[in-house]
Amino acid sequence: MDEIYKDELKKLNGKYVEMGINVSEQIYQSTKAFIDHDSILAENIMRQDEKINEYEMTLEAQALDLMALKQPVAEDFRIVISILKASSDLERIGDHANSIARETIRIKGNSREKQIEINIAKITANIRKMLEMILDAYINNDDKKARKIAQDDLEIDKQYFQNYDLIVGMMARDTSKAVASSSYLTVIRLLERIGDHIVNLAEWVVYAKTGKLEELNPGKLNRK
Repeated sequence: MDEIYKDELKKLNGKYVEMGINVSEQIYQSTKAFIDHDSILAENIMRQDEKINEYEMTLEAQALDLMALKQPVAEDFRIVISILKASSDLERIGDHANSIARETIRIKGNSREKQIEINIAKITANIRKMLEMILDAYINNDDKKARKIAQDDLEIDKQYFQNYDLIVGMMARDTSKAVASSSYLTVIRLLERIGDHIVNLAEWVVYAKTGKLEELNPGKLNRK
């Protein structure tokens, strides 16, 4: 039974990491579609959104089956619980990525601003790096790395605020870009929210390692 349990736990871990990798790719593709004004890619991303939802449901079923198979020891129990909780955050990240793809369709044909889109690409790159690092921290059960990644989200917040001001200023100067500006505000807010969910993932890494539920960014910026 112990070998069966260990094998199932290994499969659960692998499925969670696989889900995270797919979500990271969804973030990239959604933002690429938005920046490249690629409505065909955006529509394709929207059609594939159910894939992330299926990952979450599969992980939940596997986790519950694993707990029913054998009463896990404390450390293994924390791993299973952290995956259950973290998979929900990954699913929400997928929802936000899907919403970015929807914005591509919404502003099709409207006047755009290249610099803002370059900035959005930079934020996206930083967020994907955070997500990939937190998956690595999870694999290595590295709570110290998780704490560091959570702090990196404060930089995402700064980028959000800076671009918020740029976009609002653009709206005031050029009313022809009002629709695009509204969409830009939505996209940067979605990216900022993805950063928040990655902090949640970091908190679950800490919980799996230490058994403590901690808020890793109690001093988080909250200007708007």
